[in-house]
Amino acid sequence: MSGPVTPQLVFVHGVGGLRDTEQQRREWLEALADGARRAGHSDVISGLTQGWLAETRFANYSDLFTDAEAQGEAAGVSHGPEDTTFLEEFVTALVDELGHQAQESDDKRASAIVEDARAQLPGVDDEQEQGAGESFRILGRALTSLLQVPGLRRSAQWASGLPLLWHLSQVGRYLGRGRAADGGAALDVRIRERVLRGTDPERPLIVVAHSLGTVVAFEALRDYGGRVPLLMTLGSPLATATAVLHRLVPQPPRTPARVERWLNFWDRDDVVVGRPRIEKWMLPNADGVLPVTERVDSDGLWVHTATKYLRQSDVAGPLVEALKK
Repeated sequence: MSGPVTPQLVFVHGVGGLRDTEQQRREWLEALADGARRAGHSDVISGLTQGWLAETRFANYSDLFTDAEAQGEAAGVSHGPEDTTFLEEFVTALVDELGHQAQESDDKRASAIVEDARAQLPGVDDEQEQGAGESFRILGRALTSLLQVPGLRRSAQWASGLPLLWHLSQVGRYLGRGRAADGGAALDVRIRERVLRGTDPERPLIVVAHSLGTVVAFEALRDYGGRVPLLMTLGSPLATATAVLHRLVPQPPRTPARVERWLNFWDRDDVVVGRPRIEKWMLPNADGVLPVTERVDSDGLWVHTATKYLRQSDVAGPLVEALKK
């Protein structure tokens, strides 16, 4: 008689620079172990870190963004019209979101900062007079102003708008679906292949995705044939309707067919995340599964990191319980 099947746990990272696969896998596991301890699951700590609770893999696609084009974007000098259009839509959505939050809380200081950032956004007439590079710098300045909102100033890992804008441009590059310069597979195809590489459809697959990785995982799972007991999305831009939702494949967006449960977590001080609307804009799969969104509140700096989310007991608890089934 065969024993229980060890589940697969795949971590899918988001925006940022080059990553060390094994180091990141350890850091995410250590954060999850910390969260599991806080959630009352100290009995599984060794199982997480030593690998007998789940076979854990960190799906690293960061090198795919570090070609010559990406280096130009990092310097703020290489942007086409499609890149600029996406970034303008994304930054405008962030401004609108933070403005709405400021109104809800009657925070006059935050409202004033948001309106200052809004006034810096390029208009239609501006776009006819300036190139993509100048638009990039203008958007960077608007984001720099936006990062002065009190909650973001305490928690954001970006000191100014340009580094944040470069990271956001990775979302646009993924959604751009452009062909490779050498005629090979498009960037988004190669990224999704990294996520599913080595997975075994005969064993349950649990996916924990962060930031841009939530978009990648959502699309990667659409044709996956194995069981997915849990999809967990952290700090996701999927709810950014004007910039992200209508660019997803397939349209209209729906929960991937084999996903049995979808938990989505957001932090109010995470600048990349809009309010939880995913369940309103996502169609259910054939089993009626829709994302369930919960808010977490992190303390200190660098809120938009996967490890911040994984250390939350509300995040780690249901993840560990899914692994133990």
